[in-house]
Amino acid sequence: MKNIFALLLLLVSSVTLAQEAAPAKPKVVYYGFDPDIVTNYVTTGQKSLGYVRVTMELMIKDEKYLPIIEHHEPLILNAIVATFGKEPEDMIKSLTGREEIRLKILRNLNELLKKETGVEAVQDVLFTKYLYQ
Repeated sequence: MKNIFALLLLLVSSVTLAQEAAPAKPKVVYYGFDPDIVTNYVTTGQKSLGYVRVTMELMIKDEKYLPIIEHHEPLILNAIVATFGKEPEDMIKSLTGREEIRLKILRNLNELLKKETGVEAVQDVLFTKYLYQ
């Protein structure tokens, strides 16, 4: 009986140690910008400028990166506005173009954050509102 009790105690303690040794699973968080992002883009035809209004959420890989995102928000917003400003009208107005812009913003933000902080903190970029004129 003592051997079974000792074996159970050893088994329970080894499971507990294995759980404590396992790294904590990253907790994904979202970061939104307030107010919406409004910027111009170059159009073709009679009008020389159009505008796009976007509500975005950044999916952050782990909540520990949230202070980095908050601290670098002006730099992040500048990169987003610059990306939209370089895109032609057909990219802004098409669904495939919108997806390419989203992926370009994701790459640009991670490159920028890697350069500034050493981490690629953004997992994804989500457009929750996308209006253009």
